Amino acid sequence: MKTAKHTIVALVENRPGVLNRIASKWRQRGFNIESLAVGHSEVPGLSRMTFVVDGATTDVEQVTKQLFKVIEVVKMTDLTDEPMVARELALIKVSASPANRSAILMVVDIFRADIIDVSQESVVVEVTGVEEKIDAIIEMLRPYGIRELVRTGRVAMTRGAAPTVEGVEAVRPVRFRPAGEGKPRVGSLL
Repeated sequence: MKTAKHTIVALVENRPGVLNRIASKWRQRGFNIESLAVGHSEVPGLSRMTFVVDGATTDVEQVTKQLFKVIEVVKMTDLTDEPMVARELALIKVSASPANRSAILMVVDIFRADIIDVSQESVVVEVTGVEEKIDAIIEMLRPYGIRELVRTGRVAMTRGAAPTVEGVEAVRPVRFRPAGEGKPRVGSLL
């Protein structure tokens, strides 16, 4: 039996259109992304993408082969069977009246979350943790009236001293000379 959710980390060149090209590979094969988080990495010029895909409905090996066809993908790692640390972030705007505000604060305290904005009619809760924790606090706050909700999706890295994706150095810009120009420019061949 396949693992339900796979966590795949990819280091990609930080260029315009990369996310679109990667998403197109998923779409072409009919794969669904459960969550996607993208941000700068520790390597200058590279961004880290963390994908979560349903391994029960997706051939994860086929997905990774397709992603390697995208020229900007530098390295990929499937962390599913590795010891890893994984977290999500959620911001939840909850209706809050004087009558229910203390009950909301109690829920926030139980989940070790934070109130990051307060108004007369609402509070914004910030919570980080594993997916199950985020799901649980959402369900506990739902009876009070969730006005707005945003989640990051999973970000992950391996436990211990070894980096999640090893052996990648900084990406240097490609230098080329367009026809008719004498000076080299920094740019993209795409």
